[in-house]
Parts: sequence; structure tokens; C-alpha cells
Amino acid sequence: MKAQVESSQQTLRPKAPGKIKHYFTVAIVILLLWGSAVQTEATFGELIQGLPNMLDLLKEMLPPKWGYLSKIWSAMLETIRMALLGTTFGAIMAVPIALLSASNIARHKWIYYPVRFILNLIRTIPDLLLAALFVAIFGLGALPGILALAFFSLGVIAKLTYEALETIDPGPLEAMTAAGAHPLQIIKFGVVPQIKPHFISFLLYTFEINVRAAAVLGLVGAGGIGHYYEVTLGFLEYDKTCMIIIVTLAVVLAIDYISSKLREKLL
Repeated sequence: MKAQVESSQQTLRPKAPGKIKHYFTVAIVILLLWGSAVQTEATFGELIQGLPNMLDLLKEMLPPKWGYLSKIWSAMLETIRMALLGTTFGAIMAVPIALLSASNIARHKWIYYPVRFILNLIRTIPDLLLAALFVAIFGLGALPGILALAFFSLGVIAKLTYEALETIDPGPLEAMTAAGAHPLQIIKFGVVPQIKPHFISFLLYTFEINVRAAAVLGLVGAGGIGHYYEVTLGFLEYDKTCMIIIVTLAVVLAIDYISSKLREKLL
């Protein structure tokens, strides 16, 4: 009897999943990596040959020129201001765009599909290329960098926000609609309270990214610390470049720490 019960349990027990799928996935990944390496002509031999040059560069970068800090500090502050302004303007523009992109808010395909297409178009253009375009239009300075970061922020924040909007609780919205609330009242009292913490979190995250991005926009003439990267690298003054990297790293780490703590409290 006992043997029959054990035999019955073994029959009912589901079979372990096969490993063929995993082997097939690993084979495809290896094939893609190999194909990419061949097409880009990237080889380990080339990497090994470049290691001595890398060590020579590190020797020229160390020790960093600490006295250069007083000269680049104002440019670093300008970079942070560019990121702050660009993120703020982008976040403001992202609010209506996100509302029009969310299918549970706009409700009509002919509204949210074209808006999403524009968002995809904005995200397709790299921030460095945007900065170069705005430099060609407005000339050298911080303004092209701010505009580039604003459009970059618009694409990121609007995308993340409308995806979060589509996951909010529909109950309050349906109740307010049944009570005859105006669409603006639904957004103000039903949507905003649910999406507000997420939106601020996305804004802080984008600000972190923008500080890093703003550090290199000066390479195309958009102001900030990137201009000093271009100058020191052009004159092969690697000890000064090392000082700029250290300052940029310290600022990014500080902003990343503060932003992470704020986002932990919001979510």
C-alpha cells in the first residue's frame, strides 16, 4: 500500500524543467558576443597591447595638480547650476507630456501614441549632440548646455512618469468621475497625490545623471567643467585632468548620496 502511495506521488510530481533552454540561451549570448567582437574588430590582443600605454598615462596623471582646484571650482559650480536648471525646466515640461502619454489618463490612442512618438524621438538624440546643435544656434556658453539637459530630462522624466501613471490605483479616479468631477479636479486630487513621490524620485535621479552629463558638454562648447577637460587633454596636461576627474567624482558621489537618501524617504 505504502509503495503504491509513493508511486502515485512520484507520478503526480511535476518534472524538473529541462536545461536545454538555458544551454540554448547561453549559446546565443556567446554567439552574439563573438559576432559583435568580430564586427567591431575588438580583440583581447589589442587590449593587452594597449596596457603599457595605459600605465604610462596613469604615471603622467599622478600625482594630480592640487593647485588647479582653485581655477576649476567656479566651472564645477557652473556645471552643477546647468544641471539644476536643465533638470528643473525638463521636469516642468514633462508634467503635461506624461499626462498625455498615459493611456489611463488620456484614454484615446490618437492622443497618447503621437505624444509617445515625440518622446521617443527626443530620447533618440544624445545629450552631447543636442548640446552641439544648440551651440550652433545660440553660440558658446552655458545656455546651450542648459537647453540640452532640459530636453534630455524631459525625455527621461516623462517616460518614467507616464509608466508610473499607468500603474496607479484607478479606484479614486473612477469614484471622482462617477461623482461628476472635472478632469482637472481628477488630476489634482486623484492623480497627483499618487504620483507625486515617484515624480520627485525621477527628478532627483535625472539630476544625478545630468551632473555627469553636464561635465562633458563643455567638450562641444556648452560651458561648465567640460571646457577644462578639453583644454587640459589638448595640451597633454594629464595631472590637471586628473584633478578635474577627482573633483567631478567627489561632486557626483556627494549628489548621489544625498539623492539616494531623499528617494529612500519618498518611496
